[in-house]
Amino acid sequence: MTTTAAAQPTAPAPSGPSAEPRVRLRGLLAAEWIKLWSLRSTRWVLGLGVLAVIAMAAQGSLDTYRSWPDYGPMERAHFDPMTEALSGVAVALLMIGAASVGALSIVGEYASGLIRTTLTAVPARHRVMTAKAAVVGGVMLAVGTVVSLGTFAVSQAILSGRGIGLSLGDPGVPRVLAANALLVPLSALVGLGIGAVLRHTAAAVVTACAVLVILPLFFKPSVHQWANDLYGMFPLYAWRRCLSQLHPRSLPALPTPTGSWLVFALWPLVAVVVTVLVVRRRDV
Repeated sequence: MTTTAAAQPTAPAPSGPSAEPRVRLRGLLAAEWIKLWSLRSTRWVLGLGVLAVIAMAAQGSLDTYRSWPDYGPMERAHFDPMTEALSGVAVALLMIGAASVGALSIVGEYASGLIRTTLTAVPARHRVMTAKAAVVGGVMLAVGTVVSLGTFAVSQAILSGRGIGLSLGDPGVPRVLAANALLVPLSALVGLGIGAVLRHTAAAVVTACAVLVILPLFFKPSVHQWANDLYGMFPLYAWRRCLSQLHPRSLPALPTPTGSWLVFALWPLVAVVVTVLVVRRRDV
């Protein structure tokens, strides 16, 4: 007697979106890391930018070192050594460079057409943009930390020759160093958001510079509190009037530390949300 094996039903082949293998977050982060560093502008802007800012801190500190004997009692009483670590000019340069890197990280993909390949391979656009924001923000946070600690170390080493240098444990120093470091990823993510909206290199860089650096420089405290509240919503203004100072002044016309940290948190968050929404709703 012959036996016949029961025919086993064959499972239908998967079809549709569920058939596509889900790319792991690690793979997305690795891809965005490679794309970011494949841009030569990233290496040049970050490398030269960091060296330039540290050199400016050294030069400013040396100038103060030489002229310190000529300072009067009032000037010495109001002198803040942290202003030598990162001056307003250096911060402007730092924010412009960071915003440019953030904008180019996405505009470059549109210019080269690589964005089509990326979104074809990973149709979940929100995951792609979230990974890009994470890589850009993480890299720029590392750069900001190097700049913050590097400028502090150089400037205070020079100023200590006059007995006016600070150490990491002095009151207010950690807060200022944190604010100095966070300006870099904040600017980069804002540049990323503007780049996603405009998708044009020159327009994105110019707009980011205008919003982050140029416009806030024209603001100053006024008698209108609504205007002061509006000014305080710009990161550069909040940094300059509050977070960059060892002992921020407490006046209704000036930003508060709490409000300034909130501004530092909201700008990159809104920029990432805008990036995700714009890329999801647009055709490539």
